[in-house]
Amino acid sequence: MSPGTITLVVIFLIIFFGSFVTIGQGFVGVITMFGKFQRVMYPGLNFKIPILERIDRKISVQNRSAELEFKAITSDQAEVGFKAMLLYAVLNQDQNTIKNVAYKFQSESDFMRALVRTVEGVVRSFVATKRQSEILSLRKELVSEVKDQLDKDLEEWGYHLIDLQINDIVFDHTIMDSMARVVASSNLRAAAENEGQALLITKTKQAEAEGRAIQIAAEAQREASRLQGQGVAQFREEMAKGVRQSIAEMTQAGLDPSFLLFFMWTEAIKHFAEQGKGNVIFLDGSVQGMESQMKHMMGMNSLGMIQPPPPPVQPLRRPPVG
Repeated sequence: MSPGTITLVVIFLIIFFGSFVTIGQGFVGVITMFGKFQRVMYPGLNFKIPILERIDRKISVQNRSAELEFKAITSDQAEVGFKAMLLYAVLNQDQNTIKNVAYKFQSESDFMRALVRTVEGVVRSFVATKRQSEILSLRKELVSEVKDQLDKDLEEWGYHLIDLQINDIVFDHTIMDSMARVVASSNLRAAAENEGQALLITKTKQAEAEGRAIQIAAEAQREASRLQGQGVAQFREEMAKGVRQSIAEMTQAGLDPSFLLFFMWTEAIKHFAEQGKGNVIFLDGSVQGMESQMKHMMGMNSLGMIQPPPPPVQPLRRPPVG
């Protein structure tokens, strides 16, 4: 085989194998001809015109993330730091979209710089109209505002926003200390109010319980007094019945009822002596003392304090019928 033929075969093989290109999964290839955008190659084995067409770059169509950190000033001149995570991806794999992704920016770093500055601008514009005390409660509104503005810009660049999360909002140390003191004082005030309410409820319940106990005790005492009064009345009634019966028996026996007083007095003295616990009773045991006691009891009898029972009423007898 002549050298010329060998040269032609080598050139043919180079051209043949150079006509096939492999694009990896998750990427697309941007094909240019003489420096001009020509078409897009998709994952897998692709054919290109040898020598004329070349792969200018490969663009990832996978999701991308970026961490952002910046600061903003509120309307009351408080400095607030933000840490955010941005998740985005290529809008689609159409040729116009891939062309925008490939050639809208000179480099990837320029695109990232524009992306970060856009997010910062929207956040700062939003925060500048709010007070420091409102920022934490407006996290969702802030994310929504950034998404609305960023979606428009990213679509022009060939991307779309998947998610934006503001992970951390940091205030100045002085502001953080003052906020901590405000929260602590609010918690202490709430705790004091709760303790006061609990103490008031406890005292109220205790007063209600004491009032109820006093009421129950008073009702029990009233019932006991009523029963005691009934017992005393029944005792006196039975005692009177016993005295009348004794007087009646003594009268029937021909004895002076005044002796009943003497017997009652002696029985009382006996009871005091037997049942007394250390008590001392001074009695005059002389004849004159006994005589004086008898005179006193006879005087009570003369006053009518002890009356003999009336004689029994005799039933009327009818005369026999002749």
